[in-house]
Amino acid sequence: MKQYASCGCCADKKAQPTSVLKKSGFIRDYWRVLLSLLLLLGGIMLNAMDMAFFRENYVALTWYFLAYFPVGLPVIKEAWESIFRKDYFSEFTLMSVATLGAFYIGEYPEGVAVMLFYAVGELFQDKAVDKAKRNIRALLDVRPERAVVVRGDVLIVEEPQRVQVDEVIEVKPGERVPLDGVMLNDVAAFNTAALTGESVPRNIREGGEVLAGMIVTDKVVRIRVTKPFDKSALARILELVQNASGRKAPAELFIRKFARIYTPVVIGLAVLIVSLPFLYSLVNTQFVFTFDNWLYRALVFLVISCPCALVVSIPLGYFGGIGAASRLGVLFKGGNYLDAITQINTVVFDKTGTLTRGTFEVQLCKPAPKFSEQELIRWVASVERNSTHPIAKAIERYAKDQKIEPVAVAGVTEIAGHGLVAEADGVRVLAGNTRLLSRFDIDFPEELLAVRDTIVVCALGDEYAGYLSLSDRLKEDAFTAVEDLRALNIRNIQILSGDKQRIVTNFAEKLGVTQAYGDLLPDGKVKHIEELRRNPENRIAFVGDGINDAPVLALSHVGIAMGGLGSDAAIETADVVIQTDQPSKVAIAIKVGKQTRRIIWQNISLAFGVTLLVLILGAGGMATLWEAVFADVGVTLIAILNAVRIQKMIK
Repeated sequence: MKQYASCGCCADKKAQPTSVLKKSGFIRDYWRVLLSLLLLLGGIMLNAMDMAFFRENYVALTWYFLAYFPVGLPVIKEAWESIFRKDYFSEFTLMSVATLGAFYIGEYPEGVAVMLFYAVGELFQDKAVDKAKRNIRALLDVRPERAVVVRGDVLIVEEPQRVQVDEVIEVKPGERVPLDGVMLNDVAAFNTAALTGESVPRNIREGGEVLAGMIVTDKVVRIRVTKPFDKSALARILELVQNASGRKAPAELFIRKFARIYTPVVIGLAVLIVSLPFLYSLVNTQFVFTFDNWLYRALVFLVISCPCALVVSIPLGYFGGIGAASRLGVLFKGGNYLDAITQINTVVFDKTGTLTRGTFEVQLCKPAPKFSEQELIRWVASVERNSTHPIAKAIERYAKDQKIEPVAVAGVTEIAGHGLVAEADGVRVLAGNTRLLSRFDIDFPEELLAVRDTIVVCALGDEYAGYLSLSDRLKEDAFTAVEDLRALNIRNIQILSGDKQRIVTNFAEKLGVTQAYGDLLPDGKVKHIEELRRNPENRIAFVGDGINDAPVLALSHVGIAMGGLGSDAAIETADVVIQTDQPSKVAIAIKVGKQTRRIIWQNISLAFGVTLLVLILGAGGMATLWEAVFADVGVTLIAILNAVRIQKMIK
């Protein structure tokens, strides 16, 4: 950890992810402060005891200089480097001039105390920032960081970054693919909702491209790696985290600009505090000018004028907000987005994978009058178990849950875009969509054409037997997401989707959302957001998860991506990433932004108020250097603690 530099102006076993940040020892972090404090207290005690040797020439000076050296040298070094960079009025220059000036006028304890308290403030800041960083890193560390590599006849668990291009990895059902590659098996089903935004997974055959983030659904597969780990979503998100501090909020940018003007002004005023009384003494001979007295006032003025509380607490406040949000599963890519999200009054959700699970489940079984539910399920499951399609797997899973045993079927034939045809005991069995029944001239109820969900119809011989209704299901907290947003006084909530309008409307009605738009291609979503942006009063947040959502995420004022299963493109384009895939975290993200902003402005008000008061008292000779130190460092510490409080307040 670099001291005083954080303020710019002033084998079968699972591989364990390594921690990005190493915990440092207490002594290593604090030895400078502890040594300086012990020497300072020792000097004050020796002086209070009126030790004779301590009154001898240069003994006290040497003692306090040794106390000053551990904490003062790093600051003087930073001041010198800033001057070398032509940054003459940095915080480090200000502290160096004030403390060395105190030594010049014989106020040794004050000089040491000023630098010691400054060092303590810097340590508080460093520890607070490190804590926020660890929160973010810990959150990211739970992302998949293992790959099972096939080397010879042995399966070896490796960290993805150790896997080379052209090596073969094995992925089990339910696991997410850790690296991009090509399929080596004949065929397997993958949940691609994270990449495509579609609720229906797809089969990938031998030689097909498999992307990191896809989830294997039906069998163990082997994949030949085509891209290294550093091209993965995880690596890019880590990079985004590291660069998050570079995206400054407006308040941070203002303080930086302010400090560049403020610091030279206060140094100029300090010079005037000394020079004006001197010039007045030349005009008025009765006025006695004592250089050391007026220099002392100028030093007090310099110490208190240092805008430490502002330049430290404001960036720390934003970073504390980022850290607190990360602990809750929400990753802000910069302090500017914490500010931007507080202005949101319109939230637009993607449907599949964002508000819904992105997986099919049987919702309804409706047999024809001559058949029972058990019979219908048995016939459909018996045919569909010969398919690897996700809908077929959902029906097979449903039959198993109902403890319904399938019957043997033969001659199974798949008609593309229609369904399956099979035989059982000499009887033809059809299982598919309504087009399949029409193809074989089998009558079915017209009401089936108005069903909003995906259906699988069944016929035995030439007779309609009934249908099963399947649907993507809403996430458990989808209702909470809408309710919490309304509680934040966000009334304009919309849903956009590429699914059929009747399906989107059905989901919207369940959630109580009145504005829902289906049958939208990616460019249709873009046009919709552009239309919303034509009204300058609309501040839009779009929430999505698929690669097809990347354009609208970029177009929105704040783009929010589902990061748990979300596509690489969506995560990269978004301003905020919800790592837990919970839509209810959108409201939490807004709350974090508002709480952070509130604390930032508390710190600004406190810093300006106390600084102005002590500046006036210091210039008038009513405040000592000790009071200036306690006021400056005290306000800074209060501001830091207030900023750190964000992480405890937001739960």
